[in-house]
Amino acid sequence: MTTEPTRNDVTFADNRTMAIGHYIKEIGRGKDGARPLTRDQAADLFGQILDGKVSDLEIGAFCLAMRIKGETTDEMCGFLDATQHRLNKIRISPTSATCPAIVIPTYNGARKLPVLTPLLALLLAGKGFPVLMHGTPTEDQRVFTADVLGALGIHPREANAPVAPGEVAFVSTEHLHQGLKQLLDVRRIVKLRNPAHSLVKLLLPCEGPQVLITSYTHPEYALSMESVLVARQCTAMLLRGTEGEPVADARRTPAMRCISKGQIATANEHQSGPLQALPELPNQCDASTTAHYIKQVLQGILPVPEPIALQVERAVQLAESLEP
Repeated sequence: MTTEPTRNDVTFADNRTMAIGHYIKEIGRGKDGARPLTRDQAADLFGQILDGKVSDLEIGAFCLAMRIKGETTDEMCGFLDATQHRLNKIRISPTSATCPAIVIPTYNGARKLPVLTPLLALLLAGKGFPVLMHGTPTEDQRVFTADVLGALGIHPREANAPVAPGEVAFVSTEHLHQGLKQLLDVRRIVKLRNPAHSLVKLLLPCEGPQVLITSYTHPEYALSMESVLVARQCTAMLLRGTEGEPVADARRTPAMRCISKGQIATANEHQSGPLQALPELPNQCDASTTAHYIKQVLQGILPVPEPIALQVERAVQLAESLEP
């Protein structure tokens, strides 16, 4: 005779046990009672999640607990350790062995302003650097970089072909790691960010030397992201994003923090007012209109917005600091 489960029974369709329950017990005690994990513990926890060894219930508990508690520098470094170890690394053309790759994570898209992240990438490629962009839509009703790149004739790569100097390549997050993409998608269910949304902006997905251009959305993330970049000895540019995208606001220069091999190199302060001469930005932010504007800038018909030109200059300086 079959016994019906009671209301208090918890069952999993895949029969997996609570593999990370002891970690959730530590991080899930609320904002004041939660205890931080060590870097090794965080790496073990996140590695099990990426490997699909935990239940959906545990993933939900992890995401909510970390959202309430917030990540420490050691925890985020541990999450990154686990992820970097599992990534499908992107190769850089052997001819660019002395030329660092430029990495641009793009996950926020545009809602009000044209997303000019592709312009930044193409300007840097024009300087001779291999440029890798990676991302995936994380919200509905936004125009994403991949849409604009498609309108420019640059489509996501499915194969791990090397990125050559002077080339812009876009790779979807699931190509880097399917488990990471699935963790990002949890937001569509629980409606809250989780550590993966910050982690993807701190990845170094290429083989060899690379310069990361990344951004934060809220001021509190500026300090936490900078702390992780310094701890991991990264070479990176960190700025307040344009609607979350890692491209300088074309209307005013944002604060830019440049980090070279884990050391703060230069810092540009936020421009309090708009530029004296505002750029001729399109009135619409759809992909085709934005792509048309980018083509006009690249052809010299319209000028490069001053803040983006400064960002390119700073990125080139960072890349040159890595060259032998």
